[in-house]
Amino acid sequence: MNQSQLLWILLLAALVAANLPFVNDRWLAIGPRMRTRKHLGWRLGEWLVWLVAVIALGRGLEQWLGQAAPQGWAFYAVMTCLFATFAFPGFVYRHLLKRK
Repeated sequence: MNQSQLLWILLLAALVAANLPFVNDRWLAIGPRMRTRKHLGWRLGEWLVWLVAVIALGRGLEQWLGQAAPQGWAFYAVMTCLFATFAFPGFVYRHLLKRK
């Protein structure tokens, strides 16, 4: 695989992972179904776990390509903002759309 294919895979993984907490009621999408609906706090905690997982996946892919660069605070700030942007459709679906 070349570098651009891995980048698209990472972006797709980030898009899916950012929306997972908002589209299902399972813990990390694999755990048991919660008896009550997950509150926003649970969803944000799960969102942070997915954020760390996607960052780790990106770092792993970068290591695998053999060109890992040291990252400062700006990288993590931008990654968090990008992940929050990716999570917007799931958040709107879960919390802002009116349900009957």
